[in-house]
Amino acid sequence: MFPSVREVLELDPVRNGAPRVVAGERGLDQAVRWVHSSEVPDIATLLRGGELILITGIGLPPDDAGLRRFVADIADVGACGLAVEMGRRFSQRLPAVMVRTAEELGLPLVELHRGTPFVLITQAVHGMIVDAQLAELRATAEIHQRFTDLSVEGAAPAEVVAQTAALAGAPVVLENLSRQVLAYDAAGGSAELLLANWEAHSRAVQPAGRTGHDAGKGWLVTVVGARGQDWGRLLIRLPVVRDRDVTLIERAAATLALARLTKKDDDHRDALERQAQSALLAALLGHTAPVADVIVRAKALGVHLERRHLVGVVLRGCPAGAAARALRDTSLAGLAGAVDGDLVGVLLALRAAEDEPDALRRLAVRVRELAGGAVVVAAGEGVATPREARRSLLEASQVAVSVRRPASGPGDVVRLADVGLPGLLHMLRDEPRLQTFVEQELGPLLAHDAGNPREQLLGVLRVYLECGRNKSAAAEHSHLSRPAFYERLARIRRIIGADLDDVQVCLSLHVALLALDALRD
Repeated sequence: MFPSVREVLELDPVRNGAPRVVAGERGLDQAVRWVHSSEVPDIATLLRGGELILITGIGLPPDDAGLRRFVADIADVGACGLAVEMGRRFSQRLPAVMVRTAEELGLPLVELHRGTPFVLITQAVHGMIVDAQLAELRATAEIHQRFTDLSVEGAAPAEVVAQTAALAGAPVVLENLSRQVLAYDAAGGSAELLLANWEAHSRAVQPAGRTGHDAGKGWLVTVVGARGQDWGRLLIRLPVVRDRDVTLIERAAATLALARLTKKDDDHRDALERQAQSALLAALLGHTAPVADVIVRAKALGVHLERRHLVGVVLRGCPAGAAARALRDTSLAGLAGAVDGDLVGVLLALRAAEDEPDALRRLAVRVRELAGGAVVVAAGEGVATPREARRSLLEASQVAVSVRRPASGPGDVVRLADVGLPGLLHMLRDEPRLQTFVEQELGPLLAHDAGNPREQLLGVLRVYLECGRNKSAAAEHSHLSRPAFYERLARIRRIIGADLDDVQVCLSLHVALLALDALRD
């Protein structure tokens, strides 16, 4: 917002005074918050910091000790520079004691070798400051308006990040608590360079507070979350931070948090019937309409939800159109539509619970015929009322995203019992509490490995746990001598502060490793 001393020296009124910097060049990039002209020797008592002092020197003390004290006093209160017009008190050059003191303290000391009205300098600098403040206000207003529009439009995280990068003129990254990139904008630069070894780089960025600037790493960072639930960080690569940058990153983070709270299915389909069915599934999942209204609207589409056995089915790798056609081709009643990203939801409405196995098999076979054999078909527990349908759909959705193995047969349907612990952890990978658990258990070890790429201890811990804590077998499996393997285990124990012979501790670490695999999948 404020010009630097260097920029002030380039102004015409100052240049007309033939300025020459005789000391304190390292302080030329300090901000000039005001220009003050006075000949009183105790001017330091009138200053608040950031002032450029203009004097002729006629009021300065006559002795070296007084001159040293004058320069030291204005430097101590934070003045950003001292400009002295030559000719009235000093003819050709300033006293050596002033030059020496200013250089020691890093205070820019400038000789003006031609007379120039101080008022012209004051007007020029203050004009720059006022213009900068107005520009800052306009920029802040634009930031608020831009993100208000994005919130109203329900913009996706990628769009919010892109707008942030455009306003900052710098790369922006949105990550979760496990340092995985959710969205980014390289601001015209190389995405590969921006994201190379991101996890290790991000772990090294540690600003103070919820919003802070890590000057050493050159990143402005803020935490993203709402209602006491933090789920990520937003980072802007900035070597120097202005007030507007802080406003920008915090406003962007608030928009991202709000979008997560109000996320709805917003897919648009060509077929009006499919649009209506998608809206009904979204209403069930998001509680955006009373269940009674959903029942009435579904009945108007020819789907009866009351007095039916309802089964939530979620398909991964299948277009919504294929799911709707599969329902028609198999003469099964239900709703079909996109529910989240590449997932398609189906709510089967069967006359009896006994019809469930055959209905699921027929649907799975037909869906794979239409969309290809790689489709994942996941089903939730069957329920008896529309009010419970959401639970069945959510369970099916969680199972669908957790499946790691493709179906072995055309009629295969995956249920919750088929998921196992790895699948369960994969199902919970976006849960901040799971990410926090992984950080608590493995964070120090991950940080160590990030800073020591030639000594990766996480793999040693993994082998030790997978070998059932059998050190001899683990050493052999790691192709290490027993002393070398035991020494690395001892190092791991010191880093994480845990007893690797304790069964409960090792169980917790093993679960954390499986969770880490799910987060990185």
